[in-house]
Amino acid sequence: MRGQRFRDRTEAGLLLATRLAAYTTRPDVLVLALPRGGVPVAFEVSRGLHAPLDVIIVRKLGVPGQEELAMGAIASGGVCVLNDDVVRALSIPDEVIHKGAAHEQYEVERRERLYRGGRAAYEVHGRTIILVDDGMATGATMRAAIAAVRQQQPARIIIAVPVAASATCEEVAAEVDEVVCVNKPETFFAVGVWYEHFSQTTDQEVADLLEQAAHERMAAPQKQLRTAGAEGRDQRARAIPPARDRSRRIGQSSHLSRDDEQQRHRSPQHEPSRI
Repeated sequence: MRGQRFRDRTEAGLLLATRLAAYTTRPDVLVLALPRGGVPVAFEVSRGLHAPLDVIIVRKLGVPGQEELAMGAIASGGVCVLNDDVVRALSIPDEVIHKGAAHEQYEVERRERLYRGGRAAYEVHGRTIILVDDGMATGATMRAAIAAVRQQQPARIIIAVPVAASATCEEVAAEVDEVVCVNKPETFFAVGVWYEHFSQTTDQEVADLLEQAAHERMAAPQKQLRTAGAEGRDQRARAIPPARDRSRRIGQSSHLSRDDEQQRHRSPQHEPSRI
């Protein structure tokens, strides 16, 4: 097996963020993660780019009785993407597709509420969207996410993954503005093969990372205000002469010789000024 392996999703996200450095601090950028495994990767990307983080939920539509075989997928916003080859080959009727889609749509909405914890979804329209997952094998899940995002009319769509099959990258590249991938092995196997630690990400971990990202984003403006206030105080302090210099000048002017004192008493026009 040739190609870079990652220690875990955190390391993968950090490396991916360096490949996306051109999008740092851009106000139009929004990072959208595909739960659950894509969230730890996207968290590091959003933190590195100083961009907001949200999720787009994609659920596979499994063939009844052969759930591992995907006849399509459904994503946030009620978008349904079908695998026409599978549907035709197995002669799957429309009512079966509609029933499966309704069930998975309910699950999509449930997970959105669970993950966001009451926070509203970010606006996608007119923005540069970076879709992040922990890897791409066939690209079926990512294509459903692309279709769902495109319906909301973003300015650009960028796919960002640590690892993907080389052929899949080429296929998906035709559907988006840019594909950023750290490792594109010719022989792919599966996403988990390219990680030393590839434990399942839990729903609670997803919710916690999204909450942390939202908290850090809210805290950033306050930190900037505190920093600006401290710099202002430093500038004002530098503008005021040191107190000891003022004391020295005052002291020097107050030590008068006896002749000077006598002269002042004799010359009313030279009365000392009040300090």
